[in-house]
Order: sequence, then structure tokens, then C-alpha cells
Amino acid sequence: MDMELIVDVLIDTAKDSLTLIPFLFVTYVVMETIEHSAEGRAEQLIRRAGVAGPAVGALLGALPQCGFSAVAGTLYAGRIITAGTLVAVILSTSDELIPVFLANGAAIEQLVWIIGVKVVIGMVVGFAADFVLRALHRTGDGHPHIRELCERAHCHCGDMEAAWDVRADGVSAHDYAQEHEHNHAHGHEDEHKGSARWKHILRSSLVHTVQVGLFIVAITFVCGLVIEGVGNDAIASVLNAQPLLTTVLAALIGLVPNCAASVAIAELYLEGALGVGPMLAGLLVSGGMGLLVLFRTNYDMRQNVIIASFVYLVGVTCGLIVGAILG
Repeated sequence: MDMELIVDVLIDTAKDSLTLIPFLFVTYVVMETIEHSAEGRAEQLIRRAGVAGPAVGALLGALPQCGFSAVAGTLYAGRIITAGTLVAVILSTSDELIPVFLANGAAIEQLVWIIGVKVVIGMVVGFAADFVLRALHRTGDGHPHIRELCERAHCHCGDMEAAWDVRADGVSAHDYAQEHEHNHAHGHEDEHKGSARWKHILRSSLVHTVQVGLFIVAITFVCGLVIEGVGNDAIASVLNAQPLLTTVLAALIGLVPNCAASVAIAELYLEGALGVGPMLAGLLVSGGMGLLVLFRTNYDMRQNVIIASFVYLVGVTCGLIVGAILG
């Protein structure tokens, strides 16, 4: 490939990507502040939602915060929430969608529309899943399994008679297990108070900004090389000619348990390389670390595969439907 072309693409990538960094950092500071201010209220709310779990989970999953899908994976492993609620959270989770869209100056209406569609799909699919599981009597024994969860995670929670027993410091066994898994998966430690809390927020925001910024640079550079080498018209014709394949591949990318998945899908959509259908399919499946934590904490691997496959099929199906309507 022509070295001059590579240099030109590198310069364009630097111009396009580096200007996003300040916006990304500010967005993550706001998101981290929201998450730390909540202090577990979202988890308490979804645990007590009962049959309304999918609705509450879908709404909470759409909030601009980090790690709630991972928490939902742990809650399901302990049978605190239903499978429908877990699915609703994963499908509605925005992951890196919000910061990437805001940093690129995308229209707020466009962002709200995408999140709204994800929330509605999460609710509908979550309620449907729970209804079918109840009809088939596949909802489990109806009791939380916190003790087993703690034993598998080696939390040393002690011998407790009930999942909701409270330690001397006022933290329930469930909260302890949940905090252990959340901190392990995301590195968020809520030990610091006052000024230390803000240091933690700023440090975490900086780490997220660097990670996502590097992904954006890499994706922008690769896309630039492809576009310059192949041409916009050729790429558009391939994607438009194979909407099924494009949607299937976008959903596969969404399954990657990393922020790179949603960053790639959002960037490709904003650059016009992905249509609305494949974009939605990928973002529906891209539920943050939820599925990864599920596979780590839930002992039933067959069940985990079924849930992941179900989420993938929902993403592809909804992407194809929306693509056919709006494409």
C-alpha cells in the first residue's frame, strides 16, 4: 500500500480522534459520578421489582453508568432476578454508545431514539421470556442461592442461615457477594470517601477515556485505510447487497465482552459504514460485561449458552426487522 496514503490516513485519524478525547473524559466523569452517587440503589430497586423486573431492568440498563449489566449477571447467578430481567438489562445496556455518540457530536434525538428502542425491546423480550419460563415451570425453586454463589466465588461469607443475613457492619451477604464480583470485573472500589472518592472517579474516567480513545483511533485508522483503498461506493454496495450477512456479523461483534464492540459499531454507524438495522443488532447484543460475568458466576454452562444465544437471536431478528422497515 502507498506510504503516502498511510500517512494521510494517520493524519486524518489523529485529527478526527484526538479532538474527541476531552469530550470523552467529561462524559465519563459525569457517568462515574452518577454511578457512585447511586451507591447500590439501582441494585436494590431491581431486586425488589418482582414480576416487574424486566421493565425496571430495561430502564436501569439504559442509564449512563458502568457495570450494571455485570451486576445483573451476578444477581441472576444468585437467583435474585429472573432470566427475563437479565435479558432486559443486557438488551438495553448502552455500554459505550452514549459517550461515543456525544463525543462525535451526533444529534441527541438520534441517541434518544436508539436508547428508547433498546429499552422497549428489552422490556418486551424480558417479559415474554419470563412468561414462557413460568408457563414451562422453568423458573427454578424461587429461592435465592447466595450461599452457593459466595462459595463458588470464595468470598468467605461465613455460615449464614439466610441470604439476607446482615453482617456486623450492616452489609448483607448478597451485597457482599455482589460487591466482590463487581469490583473484580470492573476494578471499581468504593473504599475511598471525600476527596479520595473524587480521585477514584477521575482516575477511573481517565482509564476509560484512554481505553475507548485507543479503540476509536484504531477503528478510525482501519476504516480510513479501507475506505481510501476500496472506496465508499464499493463498500456501500457490498453492505447494501448483503443486509443479512452484515446484520449477522454486526451482532457477532456485539457479543465481544469488551467496550471495543460497542465503540466499533457506533463508529461504523456514524461513519455511514453500517446501516440502522445492523447497528441496532450489534448494540442490542453488546451488553457490556453482563454475559462475561454470567459465564463466570453461573454454574450452569448450558443455561449460560442458551441465554447468550437467545440474546444474539433477538439482536439479529430485531436488526433485520428494523433494517427492512427503515432501510
